[in-house]
Amino acid sequence: MSSIEDQSNQARGFKSTLSNPKVSEEAKENARAQLDAMGGGPSIPDESGETKDKNPGNVAGGLKAATNNPQVSEEGKKAAQKKLDNM
Repeated sequence: MSSIEDQSNQARGFKSTLSNPKVSEEAKENARAQLDAMGGGPSIPDESGETKDKNPGNVAGGLKAATNNPQVSEEGKKAAQKKLDNM
């Protein structure tokens, strides 16, 4: 049986597979199945853009930082501000 650290690393790899646009749908389906079997489904945004298992204070802090970051586009800043206003 794998150690907790090994399982965590495997889950991290599966989650990264799900978010990689260069990975095939077949590979993504396999990664979802593996995560479900591990009991650790992905903590990725749903259709509404909200995430589960995220600290709301950290999310708000990240959005606020994005609105003040000179490397973020105006469109990105507006989107971050809108999400921040909806929290």
